[in-house]
Amino acid sequence: MATPENTTENGFLKAKSPQGTSTPGRPQRSFFMAQITLRILAIAFTVAAIPIMVTAKEPVSLIGLSIAPRYSQSLAMKFLLGADATVCAFSVLSLLFLWPLSRSGSQTTSYFLLFLHDMVMTVLMISGCAAATAVGYLSKYGQREAFWNPFCSYVTKFCHQLLISTVLSYLAFFCYLALNILAAYKLMSHATE
Repeated sequence: MATPENTTENGFLKAKSPQGTSTPGRPQRSFFMAQITLRILAIAFTVAAIPIMVTAKEPVSLIGLSIAPRYSQSLAMKFLLGADATVCAFSVLSLLFLWPLSRSGSQTTSYFLLFLHDMVMTVLMISGCAAATAVGYLSKYGQREAFWNPFCSYVTKFCHQLLISTVLSYLAFFCYLALNILAAYKLMSHATE
């Protein structure tokens, strides 16, 4: 149980150092380290996914016609690219917002805004990933009932690059899912204090 001498005026636990001065509590430090790590991973995954998708092309000749499929020919792939770029930019901004939050004490409103930000980024990432997955599945396997023939057997390098980009985007989604779980836990712990 927290006693008045080992809590701040905002309710966060503090640990006593050997010299008797108070330092931020270990759970608080772990929370912010997890937040920073997951955001940096989300940035890294989206930064890696963007150039892989943009450079995906493989010219091929079919029945005397030369075609060069690109990501820009699919609205779903353009949407995923936009989602990756948006999540990357807002992840950098959220890192800048997180730093002052770690210095100030308990601010439930700030944690709630961070939770809302993470929720929007999670929904954006999963919608982009789902759209790209649907198009990728149809490209790989086709749909005979709708006379949609698979074409990944003709442009395997192109399809593999799009697959790698989509997998990296899913990894960014899982980072944001973990951030949502952390933020929800933090808000619950604030509610019970």
